[in-house]
Amino acid sequence: MGIAVGAASRIILLHLLLLLSSHCHGCSARLLSENHGEKFMDHRPSAFPKIDDDGHAHGHGMSHMDHLMMDPRSMVFFTLDDLKLGKTLPIYFPKRDPSSSPRFLPREEAESIPFSSAALPHLLDRFSFSVDSPQAKAMEDTLNHCETKPIKGETKACATSLESMLDFVHGILGGKSPRFRAISTSHLIGSSTRFQNYTILEAPRGVPASKMVACHTRPYPYAVFYCHSQESENMVFEVVLAGENGDRVKAVAVCHLDTSQWNRDHPSFRVLGIEPGTLPVCHFFPADHLVWVPIAPALRMM
Repeated sequence: MGIAVGAASRIILLHLLLLLSSHCHGCSARLLSENHGEKFMDHRPSAFPKIDDDGHAHGHGMSHMDHLMMDPRSMVFFTLDDLKLGKTLPIYFPKRDPSSSPRFLPREEAESIPFSSAALPHLLDRFSFSVDSPQAKAMEDTLNHCETKPIKGETKACATSLESMLDFVHGILGGKSPRFRAISTSHLIGSSTRFQNYTILEAPRGVPASKMVACHTRPYPYAVFYCHSQESENMVFEVVLAGENGDRVKAVAVCHLDTSQWNRDHPSFRVLGIEPGTLPVCHFFPADHLVWVPIAPALRMM
């Protein structure tokens, strides 16, 4: 039986609670007040929903100058061969102020608010954003992303409440006695530096996971997570990294072993200089994204 989750306010607190939970009862949060509406722009999808970050040139046809000209936010991708002790990779980790994080609404309140691109004019009026504002563009991008059809073998949903997120995870990882946990990237020693070289300090630790669900934050006036799972094989790792300026990060990384169904324009292929389906694509997760994995049953002593 899972541990119930109490009131969730800021996303950073929510993540700590989620690590202990398998079910949710009576979750509550407050809608982001209108005078804080601009703050959700700090959570624009600089990573996986559109792009995620990377590694190095890997000898896959990209020159050093190509990398210098790239948007640093795309530098989260790397290959499975890069995942080894002592490897140095240029990595972008978004740094976000938890106090500005949009908050989850209770399910009842979230479900009372339309969540569709067709309702965007009404939503902009509700949250007092002008049609040509950056916030309006971010909301439109999130709604369109949530309405995009899944690729072959993918199951996806956008969770607008903690309860709906856990329902989705339960549906993917569940069984007769479902138990699962969330893991996320943590900054052990941090700074304001977002993009720098990181070196892998310890041998990467594989996280046993027959299935997994990834949930990524999306920019919206209240908390929205894009959650998805793929039938194709994936590998999950925890990687301890040292930044060249002294930062220490315990990062979550996922490697997708089959990318044959991915869009050819996915930024990982441009970053790595490879084609869909040729090599596994790995990426690091920002600190406010989650990876849900099953909890292995404890062995009973004879």
